Amino acid sequence: MSFSPQQPTSALSDLVGAVAEDLALYQEKFRRRLPESLEELRGATQGIVELPLHMAWSGMTSYDLGKPRQLMSLYRTVLHEGLRDDLSRFINRDLLMQMWPVLRTLVGRTVRSVWEEAFPQLAARALRDVL
Repeated sequence: MSFSPQQPTSALSDLVGAVAEDLALYQEKFRRRLPESLEELRGATQGIVELPLHMAWSGMTSYDLGKPRQLMSLYRTVLHEGLRDDLSRFINRDLLMQMWPVLRTLVGRTVRSVWEEAFPQLAARALRDVL
């Protein structure tokens, strides 16, 4: 059997194409969940929040919004696991804007890019904190 230099390139190209397709599907999953506007985000700003099991299937289910680490953890969980209705119910626009410069470093790259593409004010808020 002869070796063709085309084979590795073709296999690599197929792999790169498959990875790109997977990434596009993963990004679309998060895009579909986005609210139409940040004004739809009317979550609580104080008290205790209990997440349903479809979001908090592992780990904490109860979060004290008065504790910054728990608040960050809640938002990270909801951004990753929440559906569109969950985002509106558990995320508060003002708190999201306030926390975004730090929160964006705690969420995955895909979540961060999808949210910042959809809502440039989040990216601007993060940039403003850097400058």
